[in-house]
Amino acid sequence: MRSAAGDVALTLLAARAAGATICPSEVARAIAGSERDWRDAMPAVHAAVDTLVAAGAVRLSWKGRRMPVRAGPYRIGRAADA
Repeated sequence: MRSAAGDVALTLLAARAAGATICPSEVARAIAGSERDWRDAMPAVHAAVDTLVAAGAVRLSWKGRRMPVRAGPYRIGRAADA
């Protein structure tokens, strides 16, 4: 079952060019109630990303290198662009 954060991540990715990635903080800012609250949304974003990765819906990378799981800083990309 996808979460609101997962849906937002996929929507943001769909609006980007093929091969483009998004930052998890972009997802958090999109679901947060205010600009100041986006950090509080990060645990929900991380959980949603983990679910999307497990489902094969997104891929993770950092500085152009693929990541099999979320660890430290990361970017989110469409799995179809892998």
